[in-house]
Amino acid sequence: MFDVAIIGAGVVGGMIARALAAFRLKIVLIEKGHDVATGATAANSAIVHAGFDAKEGSLKAKLNVRGSQMMAKVCRELGVKYKNNGSLVIGFGEEDEAHLKTLYQRGVTNGVKDLKLLNAEELHALEPNISPDATCALHAPTGAIVCPYELTFAAIGNAMDNGAELLLDSEVTAIASQKEGYAITAGGKQIEARYVVNAAGVYSDAIAKMVGDDSFTVHPRRGEYILLDKEIGGLVKHTIFRTPTKMGKGILVSPTVDGNLLTGPTSEDMEDKDDKSTTPEGLARVMKGAGESVTGIRYGASITSFCGLRAVGSTGDFIINNPRHGFVNVAGIESPGLSSAPAIAEYVLDLLQKDGLATEKKADYNPVRPALHAFREMSIAEKNAVIAKDPAYGRVICRCETVTEGEILAAIRQNPKPRDLDGVKRRTRAQMGRCQGGFCSPYIVELLANELNIPYEKVTKSGGNSLVNLEKTKGAR
Repeated sequence: MFDVAIIGAGVVGGMIARALAAFRLKIVLIEKGHDVATGATAANSAIVHAGFDAKEGSLKAKLNVRGSQMMAKVCRELGVKYKNNGSLVIGFGEEDEAHLKTLYQRGVTNGVKDLKLLNAEELHALEPNISPDATCALHAPTGAIVCPYELTFAAIGNAMDNGAELLLDSEVTAIASQKEGYAITAGGKQIEARYVVNAAGVYSDAIAKMVGDDSFTVHPRRGEYILLDKEIGGLVKHTIFRTPTKMGKGILVSPTVDGNLLTGPTSEDMEDKDDKSTTPEGLARVMKGAGESVTGIRYGASITSFCGLRAVGSTGDFIINNPRHGFVNVAGIESPGLSSAPAIAEYVLDLLQKDGLATEKKADYNPVRPALHAFREMSIAEKNAVIAKDPAYGRVICRCETVTEGEILAAIRQNPKPRDLDGVKRRTRAQMGRCQGGFCSPYIVELLANELNIPYEKVTKSGGNSLVNLEKTKGAR
């Protein structure tokens, strides 16, 4: 029997697993997907919000500010890229200016440091490519950017290195109370756990109903994005927001930690919890909205577009509660969920301890996970030193992103291990460049087949039936 079972292996579930792995506990992370970080974590704005937007006194406000304060240290420990680039909420005219003053005061109340209201001249001095029609802005220097799925891989990998277990392809279909804890049916197997944490994203309401809790609902909110090439990644330095509405923070323009430029998202409430398709209308709204904020965005430099689904709860706030002994909901974690994730883990740990979970610190717990070699960022001398130790680092597989065979093999062998092309892509950036895997995919398929000891034609793009190759057309040469 496990001490704690966590349902959902996104950034929130991963951070909770890492927090619990510091104690002498038997932990299992249960994920219905073929890999971790495939839900909302795989497709969001990658922003560490400062904390001025959430309503005063709400869980969102408290956990956002706390999570933002924790994030730099967490990323250092986990070897994850983090950039404190700051954010700007820009306004156009007197109505927006009044709204920004409200956000400023809310941020001060929430405990956000160093906020400042800017006039047009100050704004354009900071960001020359902001629309000339912008008249004011709220500057939040504590805003930052991070890679959400890289953070999740590192958190879950660190938890696994400290003893946690991961079950993939394990959709939870039933939860039954028993004399001690719960019996969870997942992936056709039964898993017993004394405590259960429900971090199942858009499906968290369905999981809660399995234990008789129907106190909330969750619906998906579609957000479409366009990612642009690194050649225009420096168009802005800060993350650029528009004044927010009840549907969200609007179309943003932001650099990424890897040097690209990200624009989006749209905001459309939906019922289908699996539809991640992009639409011509949605992408047109992204281009129009981003162009109203920032001049000079060349969409001819687009690399890809994608869609994410945010888990919007019915209460208007994060739903983190303990409706019955041994069961904790972590639901409705929409924006600023990524920013709040380290603090959510702290909060859930406290709830579990108050509910009777015995937590004895491990003497050998290691919170540090070394970063994988970022070959493209090394000096010539550093590259030569790495190649001397392992010649596989001298073979560049992905030319667009300068990702080597050594980096790909290291990622395949490191917890949580990828089992498909998308898993390698998110861990190494191989296939994320201009050609989107057009040249490097066959080589990566071969590496996966060899490492996983499966036939070449059995390697998938993203699990399931997403086969890359159907059959061999030629014999061995």
